[in-house]
Amino acid sequence: MSKKYSYAQEHCIRTVGKIMQKTEMLYPGAKVGVAISGGVDSFVLLKVLQIRQGIVPFHFDLLALHLNPGFDQANHAPLSRWLLDAGIASHLEVTDYGLQAHSDANLSNSTCFRCAWLRRKRLFNLAKQYHLTHLAFGHNADDLLQTFFLNLCQNGRVEGMSLKESFFGGKLSVIRPMLFVDKKTIIKAANQWQLPIVINICPSKDATKRTDIREKIKLLTGDNKAIYQTMSNAVQRFQLSHDAP
Repeated sequence: MSKKYSYAQEHCIRTVGKIMQKTEMLYPGAKVGVAISGGVDSFVLLKVLQIRQGIVPFHFDLLALHLNPGFDQANHAPLSRWLLDAGIASHLEVTDYGLQAHSDANLSNSTCFRCAWLRRKRLFNLAKQYHLTHLAFGHNADDLLQTFFLNLCQNGRVEGMSLKESFFGGKLSVIRPMLFVDKKTIIKAANQWQLPIVINICPSKDATKRTDIREKIKLLTGDNKAIYQTMSNAVQRFQLSHDAP
């Protein structure tokens, strides 16, 4: 990379590149839809993939996909301006998914499950509409560790979160290129790139199963960062052994 980047920025770029190579994530002519909420993880993912377009020895396309959950219909305005300035093609739409999930009509026990299900269904439809070969999500290393413990403690399964997964007979691949990058590094990189992060105003954002398991992991590791990192590294090796070709 000829351009100078900070340690955090370069760590994001290089780690994503290594994962893309090890899992053979992309190929020439790939059309990648990036599910971008405007939050820090997906925003950094989009920025890194844009940079990697100039690094990899083949061409692939990017399309930013944003589904506003409906709590504030103008919440994504900074994202819209950034995409225009960055020259990244996009599909932005306002939905009522968040409002539906929090309404009396939602008989499910989980508002998050309903909202996520609606978003995923719409993203798959958009992937078909735009003839996408890949759908990229911004899940990070902390998400992977939390998902591993959620599956272990609540579902009785030794299972993480796939780096690359095929859908619809292989027509679409769901990818998570940031899955081995920790949250703190992502936040640092976002601040250094001065990305206009969209504030999450969902009323349930701090009352989820993931929030609960995150607190349990904190109790398990205490203030020992080395233990947390060792656990995270172990889960990453486990995941890579399942996803590498």
